[in-house]
Amino acid sequence: MIKRLQLFVAAFAILAFSPLLASASDPSPLQDFCVAINDTKIGDPCGLEGTLYVSFVTSNTDNCLITKVLNHGDVFVFPVDLIHFKFNIGNTKAVAFAGLSSQNPGVIMIANAVFGSNPPINPDVLTKAFQLDKNIVTYLQSKFWWDNN
Repeated sequence: MIKRLQLFVAAFAILAFSPLLASASDPSPLQDFCVAINDTKIGDPCGLEGTLYVSFVTSNTDNCLITKVLNHGDVFVFPVDLIHFKFNIGNTKAVAFAGLSSQNPGVIMIANAVFGSNPPINPDVLTKAFQLDKNIVTYLQSKFWWDNN
């Protein structure tokens, strides 16, 4: 009887704590980056109105900044789990449609990606995004680089 009780308690404990050992996430279909070319013949007329400066930083290892200026009808895809931004550089309001594809955003060192990207993100963008003085942004950018561990 005691043996059965011990077996039951052991089985119950394993089942009770098994969710702590499990993990799940959306698989990433990303294999490479492809930044679209300017071709007005193949633009998506519902993609964008206005002019946006868009960018993303590739990863925690090289922090390479990829940028593009989007105009009316352009489409841009930000790879999953990467630091990115959109900045209205036009003279009118910009309208863009955005969709998110993952419930598990992953882990990325935001400070290294934002302030240590190569080439650096334009300080004017970071000044507006973080509502900081431009001198502070420039100072922070000088303190971060790719092997700052």
